[in-house]
Amino acid sequence: MKALKTTALSLLLGLALTACSTTKNNPTTHTQIQDRHNQAVQNGGDSYSDGELVSAISTHLGVTAESAATTIERLFKDRGRPVGYITGEEGGGAIGVGLRYGKGTLWMKNGQTRKVYWQGPTVGFDLGADASKVFTLVYDLQNPDFIYRRYPGVDGSAYLVAGMAVNYQRANGVTLAPIRTGVGVRLGAKVGYTSYTKKRNYIPF
Repeated sequence: MKALKTTALSLLLGLALTACSTTKNNPTTHTQIQDRHNQAVQNGGDSYSDGELVSAISTHLGVTAESAATTIERLFKDRGRPVGYITGEEGGGAIGVGLRYGKGTLWMKNGQTRKVYWQGPTVGFDLGADASKVFTLVYDLQNPDFIYRRYPGVDGSAYLVAGMAVNYQRANGVTLAPIRTGVGVRLGAKVGYTSYTKKRNYIPF
């Protein structure tokens, strides 16, 4: 039984990492995001406007400006204007219970940036793996170094809007709103918690 569990965990980890490895960073897109971030910082203010976010989301996720605007309208109605966002890619795999791994960049309206990794267990996947791009709005984060912590998912917060899956994660007054789109993205893949770290951690439990 122990050997079976070890084999299953190894296979599961392999599925998740394989999915994650398929989401390569696009240098052109990253440069575009960097340019939009620099322009937003020059515009001033302590939070992002809807126009700044629509441009960034449509560039990173590859969706139309109309879809991005619809999503931002819903999020602004729920949470208001964010002080930062994370652009990244992630992969997940599952055998009953799953794992999700991601990596990206935190962009703050005050001009600061941080490299960030995330990982966590999930439930609700079928057998297999998936990969997706992620754009995460960040609310009430005063210090970018405080992004590195564990964020439980908020029950009942997940929904679909304009073809994109959105849910909320919250810890110590900071709220994250990941927006996912890509191959295999599913609203039903509930995330119990997600740990955001400075370095890759292959064991998320």
